[in-house]
Amino acid sequence: MLTAIIDYESGNLHSAEKAFQRMAVEVDGGEVVVTSDADVVARADRLVLPGDGAFPACAEELRGHKGIYDAMVDAVETKGRPFLGICVGMQLMASRGHEYQLTEGLGWIAGDVEKIMPTDAALKVPHMGWNNLVIDHPHALLEGIKSGDHTYFVHSYQFHVTKPEERLAHVEYGGDVTAIIGRDTMVGMQFHPEKSQDIGLRMIGNFLKWAP
Repeated sequence: MLTAIIDYESGNLHSAEKAFQRMAVEVDGGEVVVTSDADVVARADRLVLPGDGAFPACAEELRGHKGIYDAMVDAVETKGRPFLGICVGMQLMASRGHEYQLTEGLGWIAGDVEKIMPTDAALKVPHMGWNNLVIDHPHALLEGIKSGDHTYFVHSYQFHVTKPEERLAHVEYGGDVTAIIGRDTMVGMQFHPEKSQDIGLRMIGNFLKWAP
C-alpha cells in the first residue's frame, strides 16, 4: 500500500510527511512518500494534495506540473483512488476560487472558495488558531472524532459548498466555516491535520485505513 503526498512546489511538506509516516506505522498503512514523480502518483493507492499560499498560484503550479496533474486526475476520476486535500489542496477541489481573480478549480466538490467575512468585526482574518469542529455528517475519516474536538486553522478564504451533504464538518467563526468536505473517494480538510495534535493524527490514520 503506497500513499503519495504530491509535491508540486506549493508548500512545506516536511511536517505532513512525518505525520503521515508516523500514522502509517501505527495503523499498518503501508509506505508514505513525498513525490514529484508522475509515475509514482499514477501507481499510488492513496493520494494527498497539500497546499499553502493563494488559490491561483497553487492552481497554476499544479497544472504547470502536467505529468503530476494528469496522473492525479486519472487516479481519482478514473481509478477511484482515495484522495485527501489539505488546506489550499482542499480548496482546489472546488468549482472556482475567487482569491485575487476567478480561477477554475478541479470541480470535484461543487462550490466556490471566497474570502472569509465574519459577522463579528472583532474576529480577524486570516482565521488562525484552534477551533472546535461541528460534525455535519458521519464519515470514515471521522471515526473516533466528535463535535467539540479542535483542529488548527490558518486561512483567509473558505469553501462554500453547493450541496450540503458534501460538507462533513464546519467550525464557527462569525458564521459557519467549512472544515471538512467529501464525496465518493474524495475528502478534504481546511485545517492542517499534521499540526492538530492527536485529533489530526487520528484523522490521518483514518484516511490511511479508509477503503471506500
